[in-house]
Amino acid sequence: HWKQFTEKFRSLLQRHGSELDPHKLEVLLALADSNSEGRICYQDFVNLMSNKRSNSFRQAILQGNRRLCSKALLEETGLSLSQRLIRHVAYETLPREIDRKWYYDSYTCCPPPWFMITITIVEVAFFLYNGVVLDRYVLQVSHPLYLKNALLYHPQLRAQAWRYLTYIFMHAGIEHLGLNVVLQLLVGVPLEMVHGAARISFVYIAGVVAGSLAVSVADMTAPVVGSSGGVYALVSAHLANIVMNWSGMKCQFKLLRMAVALICMSFEFGRAVWLRFHPSAYPPCPHPSFMAHLGGVMVGITLGVIILRNYEQRLQDQTLWWIFLSIYVIFVLFAIFWNIFAYSLLDLKLPPPP
Repeated sequence: HWKQFTEKFRSLLQRHGSELDPHKLEVLLALADSNSEGRICYQDFVNLMSNKRSNSFRQAILQGNRRLCSKALLEETGLSLSQRLIRHVAYETLPREIDRKWYYDSYTCCPPPWFMITITIVEVAFFLYNGVVLDRYVLQVSHPLYLKNALLYHPQLRAQAWRYLTYIFMHAGIEHLGLNVVLQLLVGVPLEMVHGAARISFVYIAGVVAGSLAVSVADMTAPVVGSSGGVYALVSAHLANIVMNWSGMKCQFKLLRMAVALICMSFEFGRAVWLRFHPSAYPPCPHPSFMAHLGGVMVGITLGVIILRNYEQRLQDQTLWWIFLSIYVIFVLFAIFWNIFAYSLLDLKLPPPP
């Protein structure tokens, strides 16, 4: 039955001068197999041929994968360098073969992963500029003029709302910037290639904002610098997605690479904790807080995981998406009111403004 269906469908397409991509044929078979009568509705066919996906594709992936009988994408030969790169990214980020083939067929590198690359370039540019101005590249945060920068978050200047976001362009030193940039590029760029700039930038910026707000709530006297909130949101989401789809993820040496990523994150977090409690170079203001790291992790394992698990699917159809998004909005509103009222009610002794 399936062989007759396939041959008839191929002959119809050839008769009308079209060619059916073999990977799309597999999706068609999976869609038909998900229907009790072996039929494909017209809209699903149109969506498939126009590279649009709907919830019916999710049904096909769950119910029809057993019909995928051709060789895996990893076994295909004669690929160009760019095709091998796209295939590598697919296996690094997607747990289902049908999703990997869909991504491989539809990815055009237009637009390129501009968000992560742009953010990285701007962060490095600001760091180099500060290095020239302060004449220091290691532990810039210990320079007496460091806190006078208009970008970092300072508790005395929390009414300047842009600081809750722009603090990512200030780093404690080259040791801080270096690890963030490496993780940002190695994890963020492939994720943006697969999931798009809109989704990945949302996770990144949500982690950044959650990080600064977490500092303003849990470490109220400390400033905060660095892009760790956004970086930890992306890396935590990616690692959690790998663990939750362990058998489906086919990236090489995944256990070793997860261990290396966790060691790097732990090293950076340990550096931040040590710096926070190290005697300050400009008392009574303490060194930058480490709470932004934890805020980023919480965003990553909630909103981030939902986004990475739903490749090309409508987030608004996912119940968990609305639950986690509501929790995030409630936290943001709580933190805003906390910043407005709690500092005066608790009568905290804040460090003087820079």
